[in-house]
Amino acid sequence: MKIVATNRKATHDYFIEHKYEAGIQLLGTEIKSIRQSKANINDAFIQIKNGELFVINMHISHYEYGNQFNHDESRTRKLLMHKKEILKLEAKIKEDGYALIPLKLYIEKGLAKLEIAIAKGKKTYDKREALKEKDQQMRIKKVLKETNR
Repeated sequence: MKIVATNRKATHDYFIEHKYEAGIQLLGTEIKSIRQSKANINDAFIQIKNGELFVINMHISHYEYGNQFNHDESRTRKLLMHKKEILKLEAKIKEDGYALIPLKLYIEKGLAKLEIAIAKGKKTYDKREALKEKDQQMRIKKVLKETNR
């Protein structure tokens, strides 16, 4: 498994509840760019329209040898999941404060996959608490490292 892109901002902005794996419907030049690690999912989000999942704002750079057959860099792409899973996601999203966000874009057995998550947005005080906790853990590690010398 080769990880192409991660959304590191997602764990800072959201509480992750459940993770799912979805395939992506891509064009030929898009998969070639993904294999060269030229993709970005930081600003991407997922919507459900007519019982189908779509990832919006996922940026895949142009393939340098693609000439006239190149793709739009940030077009809307369809995600591939079973209907039952999509219905579960849709029911959960209708609850207040939940969103579908992409976490990781990776290649597994030659196929591009997107790890998506049902997440609930954090408040600003939650974000501050998480940063304080992370800072404390780093200080503890630093002190332990110095005492072990």
